[in-house]
Amino acid sequence: MGRTADGQVIQRRWKAGRGYALRFLAYGERHYLTLGLEGEGWSRKRAEEELQNLLADVRRGIWIPPDRGRGHASGNGDSPEPEPTFHRFSSEWLAGRRGEVTERTYEFYEWALTQHLLPYFANWPLSEIDVEAVDAYRRFKVAQADQRKAAIKRGQPVVGEKDRALRPLSAGSINKTIDVLQGVLALALEYGHIERNPAAGRRRRLKPPTRRPVHLDAAEQIEALLDAAGELDARAVAQTSGRRALIATLVLAGPRASEACGMLWRDVDLANGRIQIGRSKTQAGLREIPLLPFLHDELGAHKATSRQTGPDELVFPTASGRARDKDNIRNRVLKPVTKRADELLAQRGHSPLPKGLTAHKLRHTFASVLVACGEDPASVMAQLGHTDARFTLRVYAHVMRRGSDERERLKALVHGRNLGEPDLWRGIRAAA
Repeated sequence: MGRTADGQVIQRRWKAGRGYALRFLAYGERHYLTLGLEGEGWSRKRAEEELQNLLADVRRGIWIPPDRGRGHASGNGDSPEPEPTFHRFSSEWLAGRRGEVTERTYEFYEWALTQHLLPYFANWPLSEIDVEAVDAYRRFKVAQADQRKAAIKRGQPVVGEKDRALRPLSAGSINKTIDVLQGVLALALEYGHIERNPAAGRRRRLKPPTRRPVHLDAAEQIEALLDAAGELDARAVAQTSGRRALIATLVLAGPRASEACGMLWRDVDLANGRIQIGRSKTQAGLREIPLLPFLHDELGAHKATSRQTGPDELVFPTASGRARDKDNIRNRVLKPVTKRADELLAQRGHSPLPKGLTAHKLRHTFASVLVACGEDPASVMAQLGHTDARFTLRVYAHVMRRGSDERERLKALVHGRNLGEPDLWRGIRAAA
């Protein structure tokens, strides 16, 4: 490719044949201009001459940029079709994903495109999105997040609490939008619209800050969580129920929040002691989880008090009978439960729960429980729905650093030898 300090000749292959285009700087902005096909008389030499003539016009200030939104064709009716803009191509890409990915994944793609990528790249021709453009987008999102964080710190929140679209993005979330950009451009590369994927590679991503691991692997912490959830469920004014069973399931079966929200009673096989995860975001996530004894009893008691227990009824619905989502679990279940659990731990002379406890961290707790119970790494990976052994090995190393007495107490808890059976379930069994 011919290249100068301000411009570059690009050789392209369109459906109609091989041709040439120009990428260049003009008036402080990058531009892309399609010239034409070899069958129309264009050659590399002619394209390089055109580039020099164009740059000369730019220096004299007489070159007029085409309308970016109208494409960059040369105007000859027989020339290649105008290159698709990012808006057009990414919209087609998104439409093609429907039915190929889970609804939750589709919603994430839609969020990344409509709220972040399209406002920045909408009318850019695909080939103008190069490494420099991706880096500029990343810096823009960092600056945008910093501005919003500063406004919130000054007591001037820029958006409402529920407006996810305009919340300050973390480094990890910015990286995820670049992952979506990479996915769109990967298809553009396959279709021959671009010659490389500029969003690929670690150097296009931010390095997320190192965070302190959140480990919840002490029996007294799990006991406090379950006791707190049970207390809140039993309150006369409680509008949310089933907290204890949901917490027990997150800790002792390790479903993802979305998997727990969509769990149906047909997925819970109490007779054979297992949970089937048949709707997951990954193929590895489709799995069978043996029920630990304590969780078996918790779910039995929960089913005995649930109003709707048909095969296609939700195991953990909201008070109105609708499906929970991760925000509901965070705000209606975890926040009040962890607050009460810390009060119980203080009363019992124990340290509080670690900060940053989420549904996902309770999933990590399940890994710790399995390791303490003597499960091998392959079994832990299968029950979590993981394909990467590194996480499992990190959990294994952490649990093994704890004393054998602590591991035994954790093992005894999940096998029902510490905590008594739920009162209701014990009464049902006694009556039987």
